[in-house]
Amino acid sequence: MSPIGPVVAVVVFPGSNDDRDAALALQFLGAETRFVWHASAHLPAETAAVVLPGGFSYGDYLRCGAIARFAPAMVAVRDFAAEGGPVLGICNGFQILCEAGLLPGILRPNRQLEFVCRDVAVRVEQTESLFTAACEIGEELVIPVKHGEGNWFAGPGQLAELEARGQVVLRYTDDVNGALDRVAGVTNEAGNVLGLMPHPEHAVDPLLGPTGGAPILQGLIQAAHNRLLVTT
Repeated sequence: MSPIGPVVAVVVFPGSNDDRDAALALQFLGAETRFVWHASAHLPAETAAVVLPGGFSYGDYLRCGAIARFAPAMVAVRDFAAEGGPVLGICNGFQILCEAGLLPGILRPNRQLEFVCRDVAVRVEQTESLFTAACEIGEELVIPVKHGEGNWFAGPGQLAELEARGQVVLRYTDDVNGALDRVAGVTNEAGNVLGLMPHPEHAVDPLLGPTGGAPILQGLIQAAHNRLLVTT
């Protein structure tokens, strides 16, 4: 573990329940973390990357992420992403990014209308993304999922466009939740924002299980390092 690493801001919403897990995983891999309460309109000045963690923001009382998109902190996240800053949305964070228009598509209830909680394998579809730069195309990463609305959907024409631009980064090896073409993770067109339903923060320590999440979080941390080199 590096004693000094880039600062990753972890945004905390009412109902977030994997914010501490995300911070611990990032620290385990060498980053420093700062928690940012949803009502804050600013990210810490030293922020080099942002994570929107999993959970049930605002109790998911409307659509998942639909209320969180209006949080003051999301204005700062949008500005950070527009400037090229790396942003990672995990599970509920993925839902928030889609609701906020920072990522394409929507998340719908699982096909089986049941909560899914288990380890799954996802295949790396492209390595041009900063989040999968350390991976190989076709590599399979085992990462746990735990969601009730992880069924990613987009129009057929939109999916073809995303594929052509290399925005489909991760794909389930089997049908976990009914997601269109088994898509598990997508980026924005610029490639600096990634959303995925599996929880990489729960797959970094070999003492606890699979470590398929480590390359993704390491990619985020490396992108944060690179951003510091450019901005300082």
